[in-house]
Amino acid sequence: MIAEVKKLIMNSKKLVVLTGAGFSAESGIPTYRGTGGLWSKYDPSVYADINHFMRDSSYYWNFFRDERYPMIKKAKPNSAHIALVELYKRGKLFRLITQNIDGLHQLAGIPHVIELHGTTRSFRCMRCDNRFSMEEVHEKILDDFPPKCSCNGSLRPNTVMFGESLPQHALEESMLAAKKCDVFLVLGSSLVVYPAAYLPCIAKENNAHVVIVNIDPTPFDKQADAVLYKKASMFLEQLLL
Repeated sequence: MIAEVKKLIMNSKKLVVLTGAGFSAESGIPTYRGTGGLWSKYDPSVYADINHFMRDSSYYWNFFRDERYPMIKKAKPNSAHIALVELYKRGKLFRLITQNIDGLHQLAGIPHVIELHGTTRSFRCMRCDNRFSMEEVHEKILDDFPPKCSCNGSLRPNTVMFGESLPQHALEESMLAAKKCDVFLVLGSSLVVYPAAYLPCIAKENNAHVVIVNIDPTPFDKQADAVLYKKASMFLEQLLL
């Protein structure tokens, strides 16, 4: 199976890759679902819901200060991130789409990444739209809780929260990539969050080969051309041999 998938990918002219939470797990960022996932410790209906955030943002900011910031600050690109950079340098990567908000693909060295769910590395003022880095916001929290802009506006992360739509440009760009690709490779995604989970369907409908690499089964496995139940890093290591 590996040999067949390797040939398929290396002969691809327009390879599109979709990465999910499992891709960054080896960087010390826990997945949201499953045993030990973030959602077993923190209630997403509270910290990740825009309506709750607008009513009372303190739960989110406590989570960011005590858990999210230290986690993201410590995280480094793992071998899977580096392997994708190698594919990019070889000219084999047409588009990279991610459901992750950690910014590790860019940190590894891929300049253009379609971030479907935004990024936790930047923030903005909801009044004047002034932008702040993750580090700047963390410093603000230590003196001003919840953090405020100089205009006294409230700050929020540049992530997509429950109750919000995906960024239109990111969604359109990812759908166009799925339509144009000849191979759609899913790495470390459970494919249960829409509309991201619909992207392999779009690729398949437009005659692309779909390959899924994930440690657990996904709802799309039966429709895929190849499915490998393993870590993305292990797969990519074998791919680049």
